[in-house]
Amino acid sequence: MPFIHLAAAYSCSNTRIEDCYIVSGDDCIAIKSGWDEYGIKVLGMPTEDLVIRHLTCISPDSASIALGSEMSGGIRNVRIENVTAINTESAVRIKTARGRGGFVKDIFVRRMFLSTMKYVFWIAGDYKDHADDKFDPSALPEIKNINYRDVVAKNVTMSANLAGISGDPFTDICVSNVKIGLSKNPKKLQWNCTEIEGFSSDVDPPPCASLVKAAKSGGCDFPKDQLPIENVQLKSCSVEIPAFS
Repeated sequence: MPFIHLAAAYSCSNTRIEDCYIVSGDDCIAIKSGWDEYGIKVLGMPTEDLVIRHLTCISPDSASIALGSEMSGGIRNVRIENVTAINTESAVRIKTARGRGGFVKDIFVRRMFLSTMKYVFWIAGDYKDHADDKFDPSALPEIKNINYRDVVAKNVTMSANLAGISGDPFTDICVSNVKIGLSKNPKKLQWNCTEIEGFSSDVDPPPCASLVKAAKSGGCDFPKDQLPIENVQLKSCSVEIPAFS
């Protein structure tokens, strides 16, 4: 397992990040695709068909995996599994805002093991760090079909902070088979949800009202097919370094 300070995917397709141990003062893995009007201008450059698995992350002030905030070219079909996060602000976070445009959709997350977290689930529709003042405030992002399943967490301050955009709700958010153990001083409000629509099943503490609609049998989706990159075998090599006298 290699040690990495930070990993990033920027307008990448058919990419695999795996077997990483990352310690960072920022997001351990950042998934991006262009910033505001500049990302919108370059059409057809999303980050897509990305696999992230077997990740261990330590990041006290940021996320294990962040999607955005530069996501104006779009992010889709991301598969994340087997993530361990220790002393990390949040697990898989989505960051966007008015003026971003683009989309984050078809995100599938399963088997997360989390310890000492501020938030387990965090989606922010008010991340207002813009490149300049030329962005179009009517360019609204599409956040849809975000799936989290099979999550175990302990020592958590707040289970979820999920905030869509007024007039632009984030839809098909699914959470299933989740067990969250709280810290000694947890937030009184455990699930904060605004402009969010979705489903849930077998979640403790119980989710907010906008997620109480039952998920379909078997819980939230995770694709059964494999992407081509998953079957690529990496070559290994060794180098003999002569000893110095």
